[in-house]
Amino acid sequence: MEHFYYLVAQLPAFKAVDESNAKLPITTEYFKDLCQRFMSEKDAATAAALSLEPPLEAHPTGSKFLDAWYAKERSLRFALAQLRALKMKKEAKDIPNTTDGEVVQVARTATGMDSPLSAEQFLNEYRIGLLDRLTPLDAFSVDAVYSYGLHLMLAERMKKFNRDEGLASYHKIYDEILGENK
Repeated sequence: MEHFYYLVAQLPAFKAVDESNAKLPITTEYFKDLCQRFMSEKDAATAAALSLEPPLEAHPTGSKFLDAWYAKERSLRFALAQLRALKMKKEAKDIPNTTDGEVVQVARTATGMDSPLSAEQFLNEYRIGLLDRLTPLDAFSVDAVYSYGLHLMLAERMKKFNRDEGLASYHKIYDEILGENK
């Protein structure tokens, strides 16, 4: 039996794009546990399968919101892959073409940035904005719950980024490539 009002009432508000190091009020694991308790078996299974990485092939999820989100995210990833291949002068014939002008422009902007961290932050802000545009107005709908889960996953992902650790990792990989650190 579904109890969206009880579920949504237990989901704390948070800011997905937050520069502070404040801890998120809920984890994805706990979110999915709540979904198991308050959603139908089918909807809870869909919530448990939520991912920031869409399948390569489009498969209907039973949710127009999720289908639209995964289609946009898939297009973005394909556009990023095409542009990265082009930058490296590699063939991108196995990567499907992206015809969504907005997505292509976002990918171009991100790949043109000097800092990988800045590019990730830019892409995260785009994704948050996209989720906000796609999320239904009814806060007690199943799609609003899915949107909350995706927002939470994006926020958790961005909390993992650290400028100093990223720079250290970059230098380590760079040195290994050049063979300076054997």
